[in-house]
Amino acid sequence: MKANLKEFLQMESAGGIVLMAAAVLALIAANSPAAGLYAYFLDTPVEVRIGALEVAKPLILWVNDGLMAVFFFLVGLELKREVLNGELSRPSNVLLPAIGAVGGMVFPVAIFVFVNSGDAAAMRGWAIPAATDIAFALGILMLLGSRVPVSLKVFLVSLAIFDDLGAIVIIALFYSAELSSSALAMSAVCLVILSVMNWRRVSSVSPYIVVGIIMWIAVLKSGVHATLAGVALAAFIPMRDAQDPDRSPLRELEHDLHSVVAFGVLPLFAFVNAGISFSGVGVSDLLHSVPLGIAAGLFIGKQIGIFGLCFIAIKLGLARLPEGTGWGGLYGASILCGVGFTMSLFVGSLAFEGIAMETSLLFDERLGIILGSLLSGAMGYVVLYLTLPKAD
Repeated sequence: MKANLKEFLQMESAGGIVLMAAAVLALIAANSPAAGLYAYFLDTPVEVRIGALEVAKPLILWVNDGLMAVFFFLVGLELKREVLNGELSRPSNVLLPAIGAVGGMVFPVAIFVFVNSGDAAAMRGWAIPAATDIAFALGILMLLGSRVPVSLKVFLVSLAIFDDLGAIVIIALFYSAELSSSALAMSAVCLVILSVMNWRRVSSVSPYIVVGIIMWIAVLKSGVHATLAGVALAAFIPMRDAQDPDRSPLRELEHDLHSVVAFGVLPLFAFVNAGISFSGVGVSDLLHSVPLGIAAGLFIGKQIGIFGLCFIAIKLGLARLPEGTGWGGLYGASILCGVGFTMSLFVGSLAFEGIAMETSLLFDERLGIILGSLLSGAMGYVVLYLTLPKAD
């Protein structure tokens, strides 16, 4: 279990650096003479047709709806493994990050709602600051090397997993379009087939993937966001091979996908979504209620919600501090959870997709995401640097 955790942390921290580089590259592209080419790249039409079945979208939506389904598939695999045979299978490791995750979602949302109440269009983005970017947060944490206790890393990873689960529920309940009954019926048929295969202990991954692709298309056409098909598929991947108990199809698939997602899917997602043009952007744009609410939610709401509820839980005796970690370490990790880059960008793309930006609604939620994430990352690092024990 420790070897798996170490491999996961190393992959996530390295992926965070690549993710950051992709975001910086997108900002450079959007604010350089290549801005036109960058925009053309995002809007490149891509079409797949098989008979009467057609899926036609611009490239950016293929990334957001298609490749991000692979990311959510990996998240689903990690959730299943952690619950069945990982850190979340031990009750003592579950309660504190679960409580912290609740605070880390409720308080940022409350701040955003307070800042944007009365503006119906802006309120569509209420869930944006509820997200945590595990790759970025772990990447920053790893800069402190051996000074970081393993228990604090486990706390951060576990909290981010609960946070991802909350984001999945939010997307399913609040960011679905008009529903198609026929497409939903096809999705349900796919779920039945997957459950039968799992019940019959089919250990080969290929049949699950084939049915999963069909289910993704059905979910895409249904009005429910297509990335949720990835999470649903992950729930049926077998943990153990019926013929070879020492083999885990789920672990093998998770291992194979980690590098693809960390160094391919997420950097590409960041590149196509983080390209903000700063031409004509002034202080008034930063102070617009939407980016302001997002930045305040990530930077203020996250640390207050996570640390506050964890503090109360520990003082009430419901949980205890991670072993070898003081209050300063817990507070620093709580601030780091305000780095919401990838998931926040994704929720933002869902929230404001298709809304006509009239003059009175001219804002860019990505400004708030980047500002809140930068502040959280910088302050979290400083607090941890000052409070964690010095390396020998």
